[in-house]
Amino acid sequence: MAAAGALVLATALLGGCSALDGILGGSVTRDAQTQEVTEAGDADVFTLRVGDCFNDVDATEVTEVPAVPCADAHDNEVYLSFDMPDGEWPGQEAIDAAAEAECTPAFSSFVGLDYDSSSLDWYAIYPVQGGWEDLGDREILCAVWDPAGMIEGTLAGAAR
Repeated sequence: MAAAGALVLATALLGGCSALDGILGGSVTRDAQTQEVTEAGDADVFTLRVGDCFNDVDATEVTEVPAVPCADAHDNEVYLSFDMPDGEWPGQEAIDAAAEAECTPAFSSFVGLDYDSSSLDWYAIYPVQGGWEDLGDREILCAVWDPAGMIEGTLAGAAR
């Protein structure tokens, strides 16, 4: 059974993905047609896409993650990206509630098993107040992971 609460990481004070895609990107190599990661490298969190796999970092505010091809051993896989509505900083409680409302149902669709029955878990990478207010960051990424250890291949349809 999955843990009752999801681990949540905050992104640092940078702008949203759409504004910085062309500027940032770290050293990750992507296939020109599919945009899948083909060579491991550091990826700015604002360039992560649904389907990207990456390894953990030891920080609570994250700007870069080690992205890897999903066929390689990895810790996490992005399965959903969504934006919070524009407006004033809604507060951490509203960010957490939005992540819960979007990530949990999408988890079931992605994994092929409802969250409460799954051995897998999820967490959100979300904007911090400074990034929200100063740079318009509204993106929340939902990532699936396996508490039992590293993953090889995608968790799409894993039904576990």
